[in-house]
Amino acid sequence: MDYRQLRAFIAVFEARNVTAAARAIHLSQPALSGSIKALEEALGTTLFVRQARGVEVTEDARALYPEAQRMVADAGRLLTRFKRDRERAPLQIGIESDVGAAVVRQLVQAVATISPTVHLQLVTGCAGAARLASEELRCEDELFLPLHSDAFVLATPPVADQKRWITCPAQQSHQRLLPFYDSSPVAEAETFTLALDMVAAGLGSAIVPASLAADHHDVRSEPLPELDLRRRIGLCYSAQALALAEVVQLRDALQQKDAP
Repeated sequence: MDYRQLRAFIAVFEARNVTAAARAIHLSQPALSGSIKALEEALGTTLFVRQARGVEVTEDARALYPEAQRMVADAGRLLTRFKRDRERAPLQIGIESDVGAAVVRQLVQAVATISPTVHLQLVTGCAGAARLASEELRCEDELFLPLHSDAFVLATPPVADQKRWITCPAQQSHQRLLPFYDSSPVAEAETFTLALDMVAAGLGSAIVPASLAADHHDVRSEPLPELDLRRRIGLCYSAQALALAEVVQLRDALQQKDAP
């Protein structure tokens, strides 16, 4: 007993006529009759009795009808679900290190608005059709859509108010921050996020972007009015990526969200 046999059975049961049922489900009459015969053999019973005009349904057919409707409906839902999943357009976005949770949420919310058929894939690092990154990580051939501007703040351990410094020499901001360090660093971190982990552990203090400090509830942060330093986080994408409709829709959605 399979989906096609049940579908043929329902058509004949409702039409009470083999020719009309075959026309309704776009089958030839011999094919439909063959499906009914195979179903009757599988069940070991007679479902229809041919009359001069049409067919008469048996008691077994009446008992089978609601069950067949349910099984065909369930099969239809499964087919629709998997067909929809296959038709989802993949959109892979890279998330570089030191991107705050608020900007990632902004991206995900924008994707949700462009199309229900987009299958979003977030990956780490320089990958995907586009990526979230600080502006200094933008490649020469990439366009940049700014989404967030960050001031730098002083992040200190939760208990000790100490000025033992944790620095990030790999960051472009490092040279500009050197005048603020009044002692030699006790540790170095490749990323601001790792520096904040060290701060949370009580190792020392660090100067980091405000959005990252806000994500790290184990540290205290305070503004640095004397430090005029900001960074921008945004969407990096190449001109070639605009060939993908999903990237264009995402860019437009982010621009509208950011518009006053």
